[in-house]
Amino acid sequence: MPVIRELVAAGACVSIDTMRAAIAEPAIAAGARLVNDVSGGKAEPGLLRLVAEAAIPYVCMHWRGHSDDMQSRASYDDVVAEVIAELRIQLDEAERAGVAGNKLIVDPGFGFAKTGEHNWQLLQRLEEFEILGRPLLVGVSRKTFLGRLLAAADGSPRPAKQRDDATTALTAVLAMQEVWGVRVHSVRASRDAIAVAQRLQSD
Repeated sequence: MPVIRELVAAGACVSIDTMRAAIAEPAIAAGARLVNDVSGGKAEPGLLRLVAEAAIPYVCMHWRGHSDDMQSRASYDDVVAEVIAELRIQLDEAERAGVAGNKLIVDPGFGFAKTGEHNWQLLQRLEEFEILGRPLLVGVSRKTFLGRLLAAADGSPRPAKQRDDATTALTAVLAMQEVWGVRVHSVRASRDAIAVAQRLQSD
């Protein structure tokens, strides 16, 4: 993992995005200091034990299945209540595996077994996730539901790389709500949006 070592040597805090212990283990050994697991511990429980031993932060994302069939699982009576309930189970599993409670971060899993409407409902009711008592990470950058919102006159979605302005707008809104973190492609624009939001909230 030479890239990770070089980034760490340069002062970066490196996050590894994986659901596999075999990938996370050498990355952590190379200096990665956060594991982002889109399966929330469901794909490979051994990853939870590895994170527990390393005593590093862990992003637990809401997940109902792999990408080849996850959209068939996008059925909810109340998407927010059900995502929170399922995340609570995933968090309990992580703690049973030894991950410290103060190392756990939650991610509602935008776009993972969610329709565009589900994503909007989650965004509109983010404050309800406070009941989990964990920092909240939101990953909506360039997501399909933004492309559909910004669709052309013929109904074709805005291409992914042309959704950064909408992403930045959401970053500003999320910063005003004091969400712990966002996952984005255009970093500088989002940093600027956060700076503006923080200045508006300052005394």
